[in-house]
Amino acid sequence: MRILMVSMNSIHFQRWTNQLRDSGHEVFWFDIRDGATVPSLSWVKTFQGWKQKVPNFKGRHFIKNKFPKINKVLENDTAKAFEKVLLEVQPDVVHSFVLYISCAPILSVMKKYNTLKWIYSSWGSDLYYFKDLPEYRKDIEEVLPRLNYLFTDCKRDVQLAKNLGFKGECLGTFPGGGGYNFLVSDKYIQKPVSQRNIILIKGYQGRSGKAIQVLKAIEELALELKKYKIVVFGADTEVETMINSSEKLKKLNIEVYLKSNFLSHESILELFGKSLLYIGNSNSDGLPNTLLEAVIQGAFPIQSNPGGASEDIITNNENGMLIQDCNNISEIKQHIKTTFNNLELIENAFKINKNSIKPNLEISKINKLVLKAYQSIL
Repeated sequence: MRILMVSMNSIHFQRWTNQLRDSGHEVFWFDIRDGATVPSLSWVKTFQGWKQKVPNFKGRHFIKNKFPKINKVLENDTAKAFEKVLLEVQPDVVHSFVLYISCAPILSVMKKYNTLKWIYSSWGSDLYYFKDLPEYRKDIEEVLPRLNYLFTDCKRDVQLAKNLGFKGECLGTFPGGGGYNFLVSDKYIQKPVSQRNIILIKGYQGRSGKAIQVLKAIEELALELKKYKIVVFGADTEVETMINSSEKLKKLNIEVYLKSNFLSHESILELFGKSLLYIGNSNSDGLPNTLLEAVIQGAFPIQSNPGGASEDIITNNENGMLIQDCNNISEIKQHIKTTFNNLELIENAFKINKNSIKPNLEISKINKLVLKAYQSIL
């Protein structure tokens, strides 16, 4: 089968696509953001360099930032560029990742070739957050009826897609980046879990991330958390600013990794493997990859639960804690306090996640199911 992927580059897209390596399928990629070359996808026929009418034009970055309307004149039309690639590849199926990035810009072309099969992968906030914004809602309601197939990263989004107009077939709910190679990740797991002393916090803030609410809860527990090391990774600058301006947080052993200081995936797995608790807080995520990484590395997860997404793998007060209101600092504080005072809960969660949840996230197991899903299209 000839599969034409349409996506921006991301680590999750790379991991997902590499599941198709040596599968017998021919894989092509239209890089919709026209980014840099991706070595891990060197086996994929990639279409890049299509965006700029005048390549290597000096001052382009300045014009793009200061004069966006002029910049658009200097760029090729996305739909026309995609159609040219479509006619060259002649795919059996098109697979788009993230609706507003990779579906809406090519919808006119997919309507023109309305018998061509189209898969859409919904990730994270893609449907749950953007359905409430009128300009995006319009795109969602126009795209979903044209789609033939759907992958999601949580069960929540299957029903949500149907409610918003999807009439096709769901191919399955899988981690957005595929499964995990335990030969790589297991070497970073520190045992016994009782010897760990890191509280790991995802530092996203802004549209969906709510790390500052977590840090405010940490502030209120500062005296009780002095023996722990607090690590904030993927931190936005406003999170760093909040930490630096907090007298209570300054007294803690706290380390910050800014989002701009890229941590490799293995480095993140190593952090999870040394952490006692992991706290992720968002107003709209799907099933976060970082939650899955906490589970496989044995960190006790305290995770937000927008629309019930995290309930796919977490049972509250058994193998983790679910934050029902991402803005409720008191709730977050109570979850943290309950957890670090209850080593038995942490150890039981470690066992449950290791024996019942983790095996279902193994790379070859997920890979077989994903390939079976693609094969079902034929």
